[in-house]
Amino acid sequence: MLVDRRKFLIGAAATSLLARAGPALASTPITYWHHFTSQTEFSALQKVVDLFKSRFPDIALQPENIPNSDYMAKMAAAVVASAQPDTAMIEPDRLADLIAMKALVDITDRFAKWDGRENYPGARISSLSVGDRVYGVPSFAFIDWSYYRTDYFEQAGLDGPPKTMDAVLTACKKLTDPSKGRYAFGLRGGAGGFNYLISVMEAFGSPVFRDGKPAMDRQAAIDAVTFYSDIFLKLKAAPPSAPSDGYRQTMEGFRSGQTAMLWHHTGSYNEVAASLQPGKQFGTAMMPAGPKALVARVSYAGNGIVKSANADAAWEWVKFWGEKDASIILLKETGYFPASTAALQDERIAANPLYQPAVKTLDIGTPLPSFVGYAAWAEKTVNPAFQSVLTQQSTPTEAVDTMIKGLEAIFH
Repeated sequence: MLVDRRKFLIGAAATSLLARAGPALASTPITYWHHFTSQTEFSALQKVVDLFKSRFPDIALQPENIPNSDYMAKMAAAVVASAQPDTAMIEPDRLADLIAMKALVDITDRFAKWDGRENYPGARISSLSVGDRVYGVPSFAFIDWSYYRTDYFEQAGLDGPPKTMDAVLTACKKLTDPSKGRYAFGLRGGAGGFNYLISVMEAFGSPVFRDGKPAMDRQAAIDAVTFYSDIFLKLKAAPPSAPSDGYRQTMEGFRSGQTAMLWHHTGSYNEVAASLQPGKQFGTAMMPAGPKALVARVSYAGNGIVKSANADAAWEWVKFWGEKDASIILLKETGYFPASTAALQDERIAANPLYQPAVKTLDIGTPLPSFVGYAAWAEKTVNPAFQSVLTQQSTPTEAVDTMIKGLEAIFH
């Protein structure tokens, strides 16, 4: 279907689009910064780029991969040096910082005139907006969920995936078998692990930010950090490498059969399905509920214009990501859910029962906190503080006090 569609676009539709774009786009070079990580993401990106180039052969698009951990620092340095890219990937938790460093062009007027805007109601567009000003077009959704090994659960006599945090502990005790090199949980203590720790803290009753100021509940946060670190320290239910494990290590642990449960998001579905049989060897589930709340993240990532010099060409690339064709490529290659409502009815979603936990999460999911300084606090304070607990260099209480001190420093 994509091949036929592409042939069609190369014909009359492509000619029409180029005519509307006008001579200003002729031989226009634009750069695009992204922080995709996996080979499936790189494959998807290349197919999106190829389709874009078939529509706009006179726009010389050059993608550049920036490691996620370095993304904000490199963007800040690029802005200071006036060496920023033309376009870039945006995530909601980084939006406030990107705007504060003047790294994004306001695209409100362009978005208002775009005929695809109706496919982005409510949280979809507000996630990349501040007030009534729009800074990005959503392209896909990160929907947090849980992977679990259905065969391991059956062998352990467990009826299904845990629906509560208490049930997670029960499953950890039953699924861990060091003699087989098998651990219950792929705990991500390394890069990016702060996302899940912050979700656990909220599930235990400790928000991070509320009404424009810090809102951490010290005791609830200590309880959360204790619970989460005990999976590794007391139950020994996570691999020994957990304190430093990032995405790649936790994903390979689950795919190889080393771990029986993994928290991630829908974007890794196809990578998991390439190694394990959907429904037979692995299943998917909503995130488990904590004592105070069920916290599951829905974050609409997208793209924005960074440099105004080639804004017309840059806009064609940014809004292209919001069209159904690009969304379906990402879904097919990676499992990323489309942000556009026009693409959600695709049969690859509706007909796949393993996607249903994600569909349900769309109705109740919440975004990560977003405020100026959040990204740096989460990456450079929360993550190291939690790692220090996992390596027994500090206690949960000390780690939480470090987090609270770092958070309060942002607002003083």
